[in-house]
Amino acid sequence: MSRMAAVQMASGPQVSANLTEAARLIATAAAKGAKLVALPENFALMPVRESDRLAVAEADGHGPLQDYLSEKAREHRVWLVGGTIPLKAREKGKLRAACLLFNDRGERVARYDKMHLFDVKLGNGEHYHESNFFEAGAETVVADTPFGRMGLAVCYDLRFPELFRRMLDQGAELFVVPSAFTAHTGRAHWETLVRARAIENLAYVIAPDQGGYHVNGRETHGDSMIVSPWGEVLDRLARGSGVVIADCPSERLQHTRESLPSIRHRKNLV
Repeated sequence: MSRMAAVQMASGPQVSANLTEAARLIATAAAKGAKLVALPENFALMPVRESDRLAVAEADGHGPLQDYLSEKAREHRVWLVGGTIPLKAREKGKLRAACLLFNDRGERVARYDKMHLFDVKLGNGEHYHESNFFEAGAETVVADTPFGRMGLAVCYDLRFPELFRRMLDQGAELFVVPSAFTAHTGRAHWETLVRARAIENLAYVIAPDQGGYHVNGRETHGDSMIVSPWGEVLDRLARGSGVVIADCPSERLQHTRESLPSIRHRKNLV
C-alpha cells in the first residue's frame, strides 16, 4: 500500500478534454501499482478568464466533477486526491478552491479549501489576484489513510511553513500539495520549497504540478515530484503530461524520525 503517484498536466479551457487526459493518467498510475494518485491544481479547468470557473462551479457534494473523482477512485481502486475543483462559496460571486480526497471505494473522506490566495505582482510583469474570485479556506485538514496521516495543502500554501507545522501537530506523516506554480516562481523556488517541507517535517511530500503552456497564455513550471522524509527526490517529471511514481513505506518515515528526532527537539518559542 505504499506506492504513490503524482499526475502532471497542462490543462486547458475545455473541461471534457482535461477529464479525458486525467482519466488516462490515473489509469496509467494505477496500472503501475499506485494506490494513491494525486492530480494537480486546476486539473479540470485552466480557464481563459477567471470568471469562466463560475460556469462549472458545483455545490458541495453534488456535481459532475465530484462524481468524476468518485468514479475514477472506485474504478481503479485507488485513493484519489482531486487536485482542486471550484466549489460554490458563501460569498456571492466567489468560489472555494477545494481539494477533495476520495478513498478506493469512491467515498469522499476529506475536503481542504485553499487557505493562502495568490495575490501577487511578479517581477516579470505577471500578476494574479485570486482573492477577486476565491474565498479563502480557514481550516487545516489531516485525514487518516492506509498510507498514514495525510495533510492537504495547495500551491501557494507551500510558502507558509506554519501551515505544515500545524498539520504536523495533528499527526501528519505525508503531505499532498496539488499545484499550478508559475514558471517564473517555479524556476526559483519550487524544488526548494517542496524539499524543505519534507525535510523540516520529516514527512513524504507528493507534489503534482501543472507543467507547460496553457491556452490562456500562462506557463506553469511542472517538475512534479515525490520527496522522501530525508529530502530526496524519489521521482520527478520536468514538463508535459505524465506520471511520477514512488514507493513511500511508512517504515522509512519512522526510521527517519527515530534517527533524526528533530520533531521532538522543537521548542515552544511563542
